[in-house]
Amino acid sequence: MPDAVSAPDKTDTYTDVRCRIDALLDAQTDWIAAMATVACELHHAFKYYDWTGFYRNTEDRQLLVGPYQGPHGCLQIDFDRGICGAAARARETQLWPDVSEAPDHIACQSSTQSEVVVPVLTPDDELLAVLDVDSDALGAFDTT
Repeated sequence: MPDAVSAPDKTDTYTDVRCRIDALLDAQTDWIAAMATVACELHHAFKYYDWTGFYRNTEDRQLLVGPYQGPHGCLQIDFDRGICGAAARARETQLWPDVSEAPDHIACQSSTQSEVVVPVLTPDDELLAVLDVDSDALGAFDTT
């Protein structure tokens, strides 16, 4: 994987990013501004993150693109399709080291080879959005 980092270095980077995000969002109450900040900080922390952003939950079981970093992504994803839809339906992180093995992968970018999607839930367990991170490298994501 190009520009890969070791697990300890990755953990340190996540810790640093979390501290920066916490400081930047200390008094922030606007969730769109918060998503934009998170996407920016994550995207620029790892060189192999090629698309980093949010798909917002709508009332009609659609995910609409929200703040992101990287090339244009899909504008809308049905809950019933793709890795993002699976994360929204199950409300569980979806980790695919090789998206060609995902039975219903939506190729918003033909270069994407691995993907992780994390559901974003409110304190009341409502799905607010999913955080989607794509990489053009195989095996870019793990459980670190």
